[in-house]
Amino acid sequence: MEFHVFFEAAWAAREPIFFGFLMTIAISSLAIVAGSVVGLGVGLGLAYGPAPIAWPLRGYTDFVRGTPVLVLILASYYILSTVGLRLSAFEAGVLALSVFCSSHIGEIVRGALLSIAKGQVEAGKAIGLTFSQTFVYVLVPQAIRQILPTWVNTAAEMVKASTLLSIIGVSDLLLTTQEIISRTFLSLPFYLFVGFLYFLINFGIERFGRYVERRTAIPT
Repeated sequence: MEFHVFFEAAWAAREPIFFGFLMTIAISSLAIVAGSVVGLGVGLGLAYGPAPIAWPLRGYTDFVRGTPVLVLILASYYILSTVGLRLSAFEAGVLALSVFCSSHIGEIVRGALLSIAKGQVEAGKAIGLTFSQTFVYVLVPQAIRQILPTWVNTAAEMVKASTLLSIIGVSDLLLTTQEIISRTFLSLPFYLFVGFLYFLINFGIERFGRYVERRTAIPT
């Protein structure tokens, strides 16, 4: 009987659930893309930057990676407003997750780049390639094969971390579900359902990672 009631309640709340689902996808996608772009620059600076660049980046990555995501979210929403930078809950959440993601991606990129023999960079110089050309045509194709597995894990963590944004009032999938539960009192069925939806998002990320991995694999 309870499952029959759940299906009726879920159908009645289909629009807010769908909106929350899309909101979670939007937040996660923006954080992953922005964090990956910034993290690529951070990793490049850590691996090949001069000391005046590498040291501040090292401090940035160590500080952010050692700070709980929840603290970053609250700081982005409340502390930034005290210095005149007023962000909406959505903007603050995306900023916090992007910063957290970039620190992890930066370390991933740094490790992948430093694992490539320095002779390959020197070989690129020897044949007249600029550093940017060496990076694009020599380093990235080799590093991406090492980056992908950990990138997929980091992207999945961003999806899970997005649930914390409900604390500052972002109407993501979790907050929407909690509001529905407060009206229907069907806790277990709705939490199982929302867990399945989060699984679908992360499964999609994992499939995308596998696809890119196959496309970049060295032919045997």
